[in-house]
Amino acid sequence: MNVLPLEGKEIANPNEEARMNKREAHDQSIRPPAVAGAFYTDDPDDLSAQIKGFLDKVPAKTLPGTITALIAPHAGYIYSGQVAAHAYKLIEGKTFATVVVIAPSHRFPLRGASVYPRGAYQIPLGLISINEKLAQQLTQTSDLFSFVKQAHQKEHSLEVQLPFLKTVLGDFKLLPIVMGANDFSTCQAIAESLYQTLKDQSVLIVASTDLSHFHPYQQAARLDGIVLDYVKSYDPEGLFNAIASGKCEACGSDPLVTTMLLAQKLGATRSELLTYANSGDVSGDKTQVVGYMSAVLYKDAHPGKTGIDLGLTDGEKEILHSIARSAIESKCLGHTYPEINITSQTLTEKRGAFVTLHKKGNLRGCIGYIRPQKPLHQTIREMALAAAFQDSRFKPVTKNELTDLEIEISVLTPLKKISSVDEIEVGKHGIYIMKDVHSGILLPQVATENSWDRETFLEHTCTKAGLPDTAWKDKNTEIYIFSADIF
Repeated sequence: MNVLPLEGKEIANPNEEARMNKREAHDQSIRPPAVAGAFYTDDPDDLSAQIKGFLDKVPAKTLPGTITALIAPHAGYIYSGQVAAHAYKLIEGKTFATVVVIAPSHRFPLRGASVYPRGAYQIPLGLISINEKLAQQLTQTSDLFSFVKQAHQKEHSLEVQLPFLKTVLGDFKLLPIVMGANDFSTCQAIAESLYQTLKDQSVLIVASTDLSHFHPYQQAARLDGIVLDYVKSYDPEGLFNAIASGKCEACGSDPLVTTMLLAQKLGATRSELLTYANSGDVSGDKTQVVGYMSAVLYKDAHPGKTGIDLGLTDGEKEILHSIARSAIESKCLGHTYPEINITSQTLTEKRGAFVTLHKKGNLRGCIGYIRPQKPLHQTIREMALAAAFQDSRFKPVTKNELTDLEIEISVLTPLKKISSVDEIEVGKHGIYIMKDVHSGILLPQVATENSWDRETFLEHTCTKAGLPDTAWKDKNTEIYIFSADIF
C-alpha cells in the first residue's frame, strides 16, 4: 500500500510540460479520488467511522502555543491511520481558512513544485474547494510553482490527508502542492515564496511524509530515529543533509524540510514529536517495514528566556531598573537626579549594555554601548537618557508618557568574531556586522520577537547597517556575535 518515488526519470522538457498543463487547467477543475478503495475505503460512512475511530483512541492534548503545521504519514490507513490521528486530533474543531498540504511526487518527476490551480479535490466525504486566489498568486509570482497535471492525477500522498482534514475541520479551502526532488536552496526558496503568499492568511500547513522503506524492523527504527531527532530539535538543514548523505530516509523529505522552514517563517518556534510506529507494529511482519511519524510545529505561547544568565542577582537587576527609570523621570520632570549608592562590585564593572524603551508594546527608543566603556551602573543611566531623548527615530519622551513606559535592559557579553554563520544561535546570540564604514547591531531578542531564522536575522542586521541584505555573504564583511542578560 506504499509506492516508492520514481528515481532517475526526468521529463523531456519540464517547462513546456508546465506551460501545456497551465492551459489545460481550465478544462479540468475537479480532481477525482485516485486511491479511494485502495489506501482507504471509498464508502463515505465507513470512512467517516474509521477516521473517528482512530481519533477516539488519541488522548486529548493541549499545546502551550498556536499550531502552525502538522507532519503526518501517507500510507494506507490500515498501516498509518492511527499515527496520522495523533496529528489531526490536535486540530479537531479548530478553524483555518486554508490548509496547505505539501506532499511528494511519487509517480511523476518534476522540478520545483506543482500547485493545483482551480476547482476542487474530490474525496468520498465531499468536495474540498481550491483556494484559487492563492494558487494563482504562487504561479504568477514564482517560477518555482507551476501546474503539472500528471503530478496530481494519481498521487496518493496528498489525497490521503484530505479525509482526516475534512473530518476534523469541516469547511476549509485547500492549497494542494506536490513537490519534486530539490536541493536545500530550492526548498528554502519554495518556503520563502509560500511565506510571502501566506503570511497574512489564516493557514495550516501539513507536510506529508513516510520514513524509511523496506528495511528490517530494528534497522528501520534506527534510521527513523535519526529523522525524529532532527525534527524534535527543529533542524531542517541538518535533516536535509542527513537524508542527502544517506544517514536516514524519508520519502517526503523535501515537503518535510520545506514545511519546517516555512513554519519557522510563520512564527513556529517549537517542534514536538507526537508518535512513531512502523508497518511491522500493525502487520506483525518485521522483515521489511515502512516508518511513520506524526509531529506538530507551533509558536510557543511562553517562549523560553532569550539570551543568557550573566549572574546578576534580582537585587542588582532592580537597582539597574531603578537607575534607568529615575534618570528618565528626573529629566522629564526637571528634578535633580537622585544619587544611588552602589555597593555591588558587579555593577561597577565595565560592561557593554543597551536600554530599550517600549510604550504600549511598541518600540520607543533603544541605544547602548556595544563594547564595555564605563561602569555598568553609569552605562545604564547614560543609555536610558539616550534612549529616551536622543534616539533620532523618535521624539523625546514627555512626562505624559512616563506611566506607559516599559524599560528593558540588556547587559552584553564581549563581542566574538566568527568565521561561519553556523555559529549563530537564534535566541542566544545578537549580531554585529561591519563592512567598510558601515556597521549595525541587533540584540538577541529582536530575532526571537520577530520569529526570524538565522538568515533573516543576518539580512536585517545588514539592513540596519545600511548594507544590502546579502552583504553578510561577502568575505569582506566582518560578523561578530554576542549574547546578553535581558531583563
